[in-house]
Amino acid sequence: VAVIERALFGGTCLNVGCIPTKMFVYAAEVATTVRDAARYGVDAHLDGVRWPNIRDRVFGRIDPIEAGGRYYRVNGPNTTAYLGTARFTGPRALVVDVDGREEEVTADQVVIATGSTPVVPEPIAASGVRFHTNEDIMRIDELPARMAIVGGGYIASEFAHVFSSLGVQVTVITRGDALLRGQDAEISRGFSDLAAQRWDVRFGRTVAGLAQQPDHIAVELSDGLTLETDLVLVATGRRPLVPEGVDLAGIELHDDGRVVVDEFGRTTADGVWSLGDVSSPYQLKHVANHEARVVAHNLVHPDDLQEFDHRFVPAAVFTHPQIASVGLTEQQAIDAGHHVTVKVQKYGDTAYGWAMEDTESRCVLVGDRSTGDLLGAHIVGPQAATLIQP
Repeated sequence: VAVIERALFGGTCLNVGCIPTKMFVYAAEVATTVRDAARYGVDAHLDGVRWPNIRDRVFGRIDPIEAGGRYYRVNGPNTTAYLGTARFTGPRALVVDVDGREEEVTADQVVIATGSTPVVPEPIAASGVRFHTNEDIMRIDELPARMAIVGGGYIASEFAHVFSSLGVQVTVITRGDALLRGQDAEISRGFSDLAAQRWDVRFGRTVAGLAQQPDHIAVELSDGLTLETDLVLVATGRRPLVPEGVDLAGIELHDDGRVVVDEFGRTTADGVWSLGDVSSPYQLKHVANHEARVVAHNLVHPDDLQEFDHRFVPAAVFTHPQIASVGLTEQQAIDAGHHVTVKVQKYGDTAYGWAMEDTESRCVLVGDRSTGDLLGAHIVGPQAATLIQP
C-alpha cells in the first residue's frame, strides 16, 4: 500500500478540526460556567485565562498522535509513504512531488481521500493583510483583544463561542440574515437571536476589503462601514480538495467540485474510489469513517459490495448553546411531501430544565402525522450533541 500525504497525518479532524476545537470548547465552557455561577447561588469569579496553557494542553496531546501516525506509515510493514503532493497523469497513474523530486506511482486500485480546504473570499485573499483560518487560528501565540470572524456557519459559531468565552471581543460578519442557516428554521432563528446578544453580529454584510493599520486591521464592510479589529478569522466554508489531473484519469466532478461517486464509493474511473470531504455531501468525520469502512470492505470484496448509508446522519455544532440535529428539517419534510407535524419542547418545561434555570433551549421534533414516522430532531441547548444520539 502506498500512502501519499502532503501535510498532517490524521487529517482535518485530528489536527485542525473536531478534536482540537472540542478541547478548546471545553475550556470555554468552564469559563462560562464560572461566570454564570451566581444564578445558582454560587459566588465565583474568573481570575484570568492562560491562553498558552490552554493551547499547549491541546496540542501537547494531538501533536504526538500525528507524529505517531506519520512514523507508523513511514516505517510500518507493507506500506510506502510518499510525503508530498500527488497529481493524476492518467488512469490509476500519479506523479508525487516529494521535496521537488517527482516519483511515479501506479496501482491496481486508488482511493482519493484528500479532504477539504478553507474557502477565502477574494477581497480578503487579495488584500495582502494577514488573516487566519481554522487551520492556524488555534495555534496563535496570544489572545487578541478584538477578533472579526467572517462567516455564519458552524466553524464561525464554534470559534465565536471559544474566543468570546476566553475574553475576546468578537464581531461576526455574515452575508445571511441568520446564523447556521442549514439548521431547522426555528433553531437557526433562535440561535441567531441569542448570538446577537452575546456577540456583535453584522447580518447581511460581506467584507469588501482589509487594510493593515499601525495598531489594528481595518475591515471594510459591504455597507460602507469600517470596523477596527486585531485579528481576522475567515470561516466562510470549506471546499473539496481535489487532486490535479482528475480529468486525465477519467474522474468526473459535481458542479460544486466534489468527486462523483456511486453508492459503493466508486468514481467514474475504473479502479478509483473516493471517500470523505472530497466526495461526500457531508463534511463530517464520522461520515468519512463510515465511508472508509465501506470502501475498505469493497476494495477486497468485489463480489460483495457494501453501500454507503447516509440516511440518518447526526451533526452537532459545539457553540453556546450547543446545537445538534439529525434527519429532515420542517421545511425539508414539507418539500418532500410529508404530512408534517412538529412538536417543540422547551428545556425549561422539564424538571432538569428548571434546575438549570434554562429559558432559551428547546427540542424540535419533526414527524409524519399519517405514518407516525420521526423525520427529524433538532436540539439547541446544553448537551445537545449527546442528547441527539438516542
